[in-house]
Amino acid sequence: MFTALNNEYLIRANLWSAQLKETLEEELFAQNYVRYLTDFPDGDTLNIPSIGAMEVRDYSEDTQVQYTSMDTGNFTFTIDQYKSSATYITNKMKQDSYVMGELVSSFVPKERRAIAEAMETRIWNRANAGQTASDPNLINGGDHRLVGSGTNEVMSPKDFALAKYALRKANVPMSNLIAVVDSSVEYELSTQTNLLNFSSSPYWEGIVETGLSNGMRFFANIYGFDVYVSDWLPTSQNETITPTVGSARSTLAGVANFFFSATPDVMPIIGAIRQPVQVDGEYNKDWQREEFVTTSRYSYKLYRPENMVVILTDNDQVS
Repeated sequence: MFTALNNEYLIRANLWSAQLKETLEEELFAQNYVRYLTDFPDGDTLNIPSIGAMEVRDYSEDTQVQYTSMDTGNFTFTIDQYKSSATYITNKMKQDSYVMGELVSSFVPKERRAIAEAMETRIWNRANAGQTASDPNLINGGDHRLVGSGTNEVMSPKDFALAKYALRKANVPMSNLIAVVDSSVEYELSTQTNLLNFSSSPYWEGIVETGLSNGMRFFANIYGFDVYVSDWLPTSQNETITPTVGSARSTLAGVANFFFSATPDVMPIIGAIRQPVQVDGEYNKDWQREEFVTTSRYSYKLYRPENMVVILTDNDQVS
């Protein structure tokens, strides 16, 4: 008589699948909003001169013309990131593991992904760091750094209008307007019943046609901004900001949300990749193991502060 109770030695108590479970990964898209430098052949620092506008003055006949100088400046850009991701597998592990093939084949893609995530985080961090914290960052009469105007410092439709006003006052083109917001903002806006000028389709169809939105989490179009959701935005932005008009507002669990125009010739962020992602692998006979190393050198910086509005919102109000 065969029963499981009397023949447990004929039953495998634990089975191991040949399939490896991988973590879910969020799409990365910040590099779509970077203007990469092409005239940076060597060295690690590039200086970009800038010029301002000319003045106009009243003139009277038969008087001397008044000459004025043009404002000039210098934008300094430095390659400051050198990243690596590396791992190894020993000979014994390769000999004894039944998932050795799948394991080894995942090393390089995982390392590439790790560096790509570091780039994504760096882009948004540098865009945020390009502004002065706890300050409205006034440009041409428009505040470029604000705290969410909703209850408990969450995002409200008014903030989209304020961001658009600030960009327009700074002479930013009103084309390809993009808002990149935290998941908590998506939740807050989704639960508001008085949301006006709301569309479930991207307004800037050219972005879709050129593939810029591939893999991006499009949420809605609000006041002309195509809104995308990202969980890579800077957090712990706890600031008190006094706007040009109104009273001071503070964030206690702040996340930075970004508003800008993605028109190619006014991209707000510039970047340079001195060394593209490079993969090296070799066998280390002294340690009896196969080693895999992925490296890259790059840098990002806010280039056009007039084309960047940051609105801080508390991300602990989801309930």
